[in-house]
Amino acid sequence: MTSLVDPAAYESLLKRHLPGTFPALSVCVIHQGRTMLRDSRGWIDPSGMTAAVTIDTLFDLASVTKLIVETSFLVLVEAGAINLESRLVDVIPEFGRVNPREIGSGQDPHTRAFLPVERRYRGLSVDPCEVTFRHLLTHTSGLPPWRSVYLLASDRPPPPPTHIKQYDDGRWRRGLSAMVDFPFAGAIGGELRYTDIGIMLLGEAVARLHSARLDEAVSDLALQPLALDSFSYNPMLNGSARGKIAPTELDSHWRHRRAWGEVHDENACGVGGVAGHAGLFATAQDVARFGQAWLAGDERLAISADLRQRATSQQASGQIRLGLGWMLKADSGSSAGDRYSARAYGHTGFTGTSLWIDPERELVCAVLTNRVYHGRAEAGIHRFRRAIHDLIVEAVDGR
Repeated sequence: MTSLVDPAAYESLLKRHLPGTFPALSVCVIHQGRTMLRDSRGWIDPSGMTAAVTIDTLFDLASVTKLIVETSFLVLVEAGAINLESRLVDVIPEFGRVNPREIGSGQDPHTRAFLPVERRYRGLSVDPCEVTFRHLLTHTSGLPPWRSVYLLASDRPPPPPTHIKQYDDGRWRRGLSAMVDFPFAGAIGGELRYTDIGIMLLGEAVARLHSARLDEAVSDLALQPLALDSFSYNPMLNGSARGKIAPTELDSHWRHRRAWGEVHDENACGVGGVAGHAGLFATAQDVARFGQAWLAGDERLAISADLRQRATSQQASGQIRLGLGWMLKADSGSSAGDRYSARAYGHTGFTGTSLWIDPERELVCAVLTNRVYHGRAEAGIHRFRRAIHDLIVEAVDGR
């Protein structure tokens, strides 16, 4: 279904990026409540051009996972189980066991090199008991953006099984034990530092508040109510065939294999595949339906209009603008292109995924790719994201 956009412009755009930027693509666009574009291109195996991508192909969502986990937390807030100003230690008391906590160094997620302590923070410490859930959702907790949790949680994991086995949460417990003691990278409540560590801890809080494992909690709180059946952590553990999953990067650093049927993110993989910051797989159609639920205020989402409005309006800013978990459209250079309205909100994933919502146009656009198949260099994904969103808005505005 490609009638929404100009066919020649759309085909020209795909020709420029398939397979060089990414070998697999799935797009779903919902406009004013109707699915106006649904398209899938490419191959699961691009070298042999076998197993064509379909609308049912599962993609590794990477950080788009955060939206599901953060939504689950907001459902708990709406239900009165917790509030935004509650302290993290009220749910994860061991987070406060090293107190005071020094402000130290984090790691670069790409080079894995330890970063120098910022001069202004040298010799200083913080009280971890001051971290609130608002800090986690707005990435103002002061926690390090990234640390190599996977090396502390497990040895190199075996390849994903071809049949269902029981999930082993021992790796998560070891990873969590390390995370609750990490030095901070800055002051609590200070500048915005986008942090996977903070959302990994938020995921643990969701699990404890719901008295279930995180994958079960997000299913109960967000996925099942919206009938988003394709979403899954560890899809092969849950019965999905590898041939229906878009592969990602050839990992020559740690796993020494291509990540296919298992989460690309090392920390999510290292802790067992279930984490707050990454790990979910889904189809483009279900990602778009999730976005539509937010846009329309679907009552099955069990989040009030007031809380939804706060979640999608600016709560913190720095290198990016954030609501409560949701990224807001940048003033310039946004991955949502130039034509989305200033009120647009969404999120991107490192593997090449994104969800962007424009409330002024009642427009939801899920674009899933596996751009890390060729490696981690940017290599055109930002240009593609901007171009496809501009193309879609041009079509919508011209209808």
